[in-house]
Amino acid sequence: MLRLERVELAQDGFHLTADWQVEKGARVALIGPSGAGKSSLLSAIAGFFPPAGGRILWQGQDLGPLSPGARPLTILFQDQNLFPHLTLAQNLGLGLRPDLRLSPEERKRVETALDRVGLAGMGARKPGQLSGGQIGRAALARALLRARPLLLLDEPFAALGPALKADMLDLVAEVAGETGATLLMVTHDPADARRITEATVLVADGVAHPPAPTAALFADPPPALRAYLGQ
Repeated sequence: MLRLERVELAQDGFHLTADWQVEKGARVALIGPSGAGKSSLLSAIAGFFPPAGGRILWQGQDLGPLSPGARPLTILFQDQNLFPHLTLAQNLGLGLRPDLRLSPEERKRVETALDRVGLAGMGARKPGQLSGGQIGRAALARALLRARPLLLLDEPFAALGPALKADMLDLVAEVAGETGATLLMVTHDPADARRITEATVLVADGVAHPPAPTAALFADPPPALRAYLGQ
């Protein structure tokens, strides 16, 4: 279970509170106006934005004392976090061993992960030689390889066209299902939330509201969500 216990984020006039929990294996979208704090909340869970108050717990463990690298999660940003000077296989290998001294078994796991996301035979390519969709698949291959219990997505597919983004979201759902990961996904598009999440958090007016069933939330949106959607 992921628990945000009276969490407060504050910086330069920005303030956000969150007090809720999601069960292990849940798929949750975060939606709301730009600047409301969706990405900041993910950054706090990942360890990049220290809360001004409250605690973030995973399975009862306070994540506060842990460095970002020690937290049980994988986070995908819009730039996909791939190092341009490394090959695709090396980028994935970093998820297993920071020194890239992979054993034959670990190299086989990298190849298997690439094959799983449709990138078989592309391990020697560098990110600059890949399309946007292929880069997204590579980032998901690394998430699959790491198999961390928390998967955080900060709009990693925002630059893709509708059809390709839909394919990537379906692949996210498959990866989360295979690893049993709890998924938190920032999006600006209600269609993304409807496609792969069962619950949605509205982030607006300084509050990350408790998760509500996705279908019901968009069927009868509260005033803040209605305003965001232009209804």
